[in-house]
Amino acid sequence: MIEAAMIWNEPNNKSHWDPALDPDWAIYADTVIRAGSAIRAVNPAVTRVLGGMSPIDPHWLKRIEGHGALAHVDAVAVHGFPLDWNLWPIHAWPDKIAEIEAVTTKPVWVTEVGVGSFGAEEVQVFGLNRTAELLIGRTPRIYWYSLFDLPMAWGAETRHREAEGSSYYRHFYMGLIREDGTPKPALADYARVADRMGLMQWFHFHDPRLDDAVRIMRDLGVKKLRTGLSWADSFRDGALDWFDRQMEALAEFDVTVTFCFTPQHLGLAPHHTSPAVEPQAFADFCAWMIDRYAPPSAARAVWLPQAVQQEAAA
Repeated sequence: MIEAAMIWNEPNNKSHWDPALDPDWAIYADTVIRAGSAIRAVNPAVTRVLGGMSPIDPHWLKRIEGHGALAHVDAVAVHGFPLDWNLWPIHAWPDKIAEIEAVTTKPVWVTEVGVGSFGAEEVQVFGLNRTAELLIGRTPRIYWYSLFDLPMAWGAETRHREAEGSSYYRHFYMGLIREDGTPKPALADYARVADRMGLMQWFHFHDPRLDDAVRIMRDLGVKKLRTGLSWADSFRDGALDWFDRQMEALAEFDVTVTFCFTPQHLGLAPHHTSPAVEPQAFADFCAWMIDRYAPPSAARAVWLPQAVQQEAAA
């Protein structure tokens, strides 16, 4: 079941939202306001989460609040990778959460935290156990990133790729399971906390790992999962069939679904990081997905995006 909906992923990270096209964050804030309102209108029981900050930045959060966006979410999220990308030590996790708690009364969720095995798998073991010690009981939601290593042939969703040097290649070693399907040592350590620390796992379009992921998460005792539904993917042929299969497969978990990625033809620039030409189109997508996969009652409401309604009426 869907328990929460996240509005974008790492919006203050230029690999996911282009600040050159939105320098004062007014477009993103408007996007949050519209999407948050649309989600609430379809199902008020779904928790609305502000896209996870990366870097963790209370000043950025205050700017978003200044545009009125925080009135339309129920929680704010942070992402942290202190042993891979961030310039602060893993032991600072409680302080980083406190920085955000100091500027908002919203609950602070940690919707991505991870330690990769790029340098050594033993580092990941240490990182997972220390993360669990620091965060379990400190924050309402924790999601470890991730279950699977990213296959090298797929490429990472970042605008700069190899120009990032080793920072780019770390993307491919964040999983608890190697690309060849064999477990890393940290998987056994994760199993001991799986009921209290959820997983964050992106599933690509027609991802062949979906069924294996469900089986493994069930065996581990995972209760909570964060994943995504891509607005850009919704324009692919067979998108709804894939979305239906994905969400049906994940129905036994408490799911936080992330809505993000701009279709090229709807962005101010032809890239997934671009703000939309019309933010209401993204809000319509969010409402459509919530209505389809988290309707307020067992009887699915009949709701379609405005553009689809107009096409049907023509």
